[in-house]
Amino acid sequence: MVTSSQLITAEQARNSAFDHALHGTSGSGQGGLKAMMSKDNSARKAAMDQYFQHWDDKKAEDETAEVRKARTDDYASLTRQYYNLATDIYEYAWGSSFHFCRFAYGESFPRAIARHEHFLAHNIGLRPGMKVLDVGCGVGGPAREMVKFAGCHVTGLTICEYQVQRATQYAAKEGLANKLQFVQGDFMKIPFPDNSFDAVYAIEATVHAPSLQGVYSEILRVLKPGGTFGVYEWLMTDAFDNDNLEHRQIRLDIEQGDGIAQMVSIQEGLEAIKGAGFELKHHEDLAAHDDDGGEEGSQSVAPWYWPIGSDVRYAQTLWDLVTVLRMNRWTRVASHAMMGALERVRVLPYGTKATAESLGKAADALVEGGRRKLFTPMYLMVAQKPLEAGQQ
Repeated sequence: MVTSSQLITAEQARNSAFDHALHGTSGSGQGGLKAMMSKDNSARKAAMDQYFQHWDDKKAEDETAEVRKARTDDYASLTRQYYNLATDIYEYAWGSSFHFCRFAYGESFPRAIARHEHFLAHNIGLRPGMKVLDVGCGVGGPAREMVKFAGCHVTGLTICEYQVQRATQYAAKEGLANKLQFVQGDFMKIPFPDNSFDAVYAIEATVHAPSLQGVYSEILRVLKPGGTFGVYEWLMTDAFDNDNLEHRQIRLDIEQGDGIAQMVSIQEGLEAIKGAGFELKHHEDLAAHDDDGGEEGSQSVAPWYWPIGSDVRYAQTLWDLVTVLRMNRWTRVASHAMMGALERVRVLPYGTKATAESLGKAADALVEGGRRKLFTPMYLMVAQKPLEAGQQ
C-alpha cells in the first residue's frame, strides 16, 4: 500500500501545493455551497483557464483529431482540474455518490443510488475480509456503501487530492476509518504493487482515461489472479453516428461538461477490456432497460436521466423533490443567476457560475443522449483476471 513516506515527483508536489492554495481548509469542513465560498480566487481562475482551454465552446463541426488528441494527452490535468472545480457543486446538488442509477417503480433517489452500488457489489462477489480497490472513488460515497453492504475493506483511488480529504473525513465521521483508505493517484499508473486486490470496481470513472485498454490493463495488474473487476462505463451506443453533427454535438457537450477527454463506443469498450487481458464474464447496457416515461401522468418506471431533466413527476419523497430541484433544467437557470450575483459580490469565487453552466450544458446533453439512446452511463462489464496471469 502507498504510505506518506514514499517519494513524490516534482509535478506531484506542484499539484499538491496548487490544490492546497485553491481549497484551503475546505477539505476538512462542510462541503457543498459552504465549501464553494472558501476557495482562492486566483487559484480558481488558473484552474478554470487550464480546464476550459481544451474546449472554448467548440462546435461539433470544428472538432478535429488533433483537438481530441490534445485533450487525451492532457487527460491527467484535465481530470484533476475538473474535479477541483466540480466536486463542491456535485456534493451540493447530487450527494456523495457521483453516479447515475436505474429506478424501480416507486423507488426514492437515495435507495436507487444504493441499490445500483449493491448490484455491482453482488456481481463482483464482494465479501467480508476482501481487499477491494475503488478506481475513481470521488468523495467515497460508493466505497462507504460497499463496506456497509459487504463488510470488505475498500481502498479508494482518485486523482483529486481534495476528494481524498473529503472522503477521509466522511469515513471517520461514519466510524468506518478502519475499513476505508483513500489515496491520491493517477489510475493510468496505479500506485500499488502487482496482485494487491481481491476485487476492483469503477463506477462511471474510467471514462476519464485517455485509453480504456490502458486503464483496464493497470487494473488487471493490481488485481490478484482469479480476481474480479466490475465497471459501470460511460459509452456511446450503436445508435450513435459521429458523422451526424447533432449526435456529435451531444457527445462533445457531455465531454466538456464532465471533464472527459474522449468517449468511445460500446464495441470499443468491449475490445478494450478483452485487449487488457481480462476474461469477460458478463456485459449489458443497464440503461437500455428503462422506460422513457410512458403516457403523461403515468407512474411508469423512471428513466435514469430524469433527475437532471425537466420532469419532476417521478419524485417519490420531499427529499427527492428538493434534491432534483437543485439539478432540474428549469431551476438551474435561477440557481446559476444566483451564483453569478454571489460571484459579483465575491461571496462565491471566480468561475463558479461558468462551471455550473458547463455542468448544466452536459446535463442537457446527457438527457438528450439518454432519450435518443445514443449514450449510456451504465454499461456493465464484469470480468475476471485469468489464474495463469499470476504465473507470467
